[in-house]
Amino acid sequence: MRPFSVKAKLGTLVVVSVFITTGLLMVAMYTATELRFITVFSIIATLLITQFVAHSLTAPLDEMNTVARFISNGDYSRRVRGAGRRDEIGDLAVTINRMADELAAQDQQRKELVANVSHELRTPIAGLRAVLENVVDGVMAADPETMRTALKQTERLGRLVDTLLDLSRLDNGVVPLKTRRFEVWPYLSGVLKEANMAVSQRAGLASGSGTHTRTDVHLHLDVSPPELTAHADPERIHQAVANLIDNAVKHSPQHGRVTVLARRGPYPESLELEVLDEGPGIPQSEWHKVFERFNRGDSDSGGQKGKGDGGTGLGLAIARWAVELHGGQIRVAESTRGCRIRVTLPGEPGTPS
Repeated sequence: MRPFSVKAKLGTLVVVSVFITTGLLMVAMYTATELRFITVFSIIATLLITQFVAHSLTAPLDEMNTVARFISNGDYSRRVRGAGRRDEIGDLAVTINRMADELAAQDQQRKELVANVSHELRTPIAGLRAVLENVVDGVMAADPETMRTALKQTERLGRLVDTLLDLSRLDNGVVPLKTRRFEVWPYLSGVLKEANMAVSQRAGLASGSGTHTRTDVHLHLDVSPPELTAHADPERIHQAVANLIDNAVKHSPQHGRVTVLARRGPYPESLELEVLDEGPGIPQSEWHKVFERFNRGDSDSGGQKGKGDGGTGLGLAIARWAVELHGGQIRVAESTRGCRIRVTLPGEPGTPS
């Protein structure tokens, strides 16, 4: 039992009341004071002490009730005082304040979601509408080039919708994993090949999630040993790796190099992946923000402020979601140059992680 807990205070109240009553009875015995006066004094003293203790316990509860009422009405600015108390009420105050902080953050994320989705959808829709209006008005002919322009805008809309579906899966909790054993080298080679093919087909378009548009960045794969195998859900890992490559390419300098490393993990069929770029890197003070939603790398540390790459700011959040579904870890690692993202997958079910 903690010395300042509510239980300790109530126990102290009982002990003090007993001592007061016993002391008054002893006074009555040695001074011949009538018992009724002693009883009245004992009751008054006990009530005063009880009132003092009860007020110290119930006053914070009344304040918590008031703050909770404001929170239920959507006002997340109120906080409960008394978080420094060393008892259960202090713990409850800390919990309520933390809950208010999290609700405020979620409300801000919801507002940012509406703003970001509106912004991201408006550009391709406006472009598609302009093309179709020109065709209908006879300003442009419905030739293959015009239709290709409309198709590109439609493809971008499709990528944005796919990103939103990934976000919906992220919010709805656990997604069933279809894990299997696979060879890492041919698998990652396919991921990099798909990324390069997508670039050649959509060069010049702003990217959605997991598809970069830089043609001047070289992708390099390093798997050791070459026969390395892993046990995971290939589709979800594809999401993570594609988004990590997309992020690394966006932050690479001209004619830079992005390297994907794969090594054997400490447990059977476990895997350690790293994606390295040669960009400006990320200060350690910003590492905890990297995988947050809507983090577009617009800070000065990211070196991408104002570039307007068209990203939704959800790529790394989706990568974290895909990795954590496996019970793995994703984090920023120390690097002498650029940024290094490290992914650790636990391997076969039942092995320690």
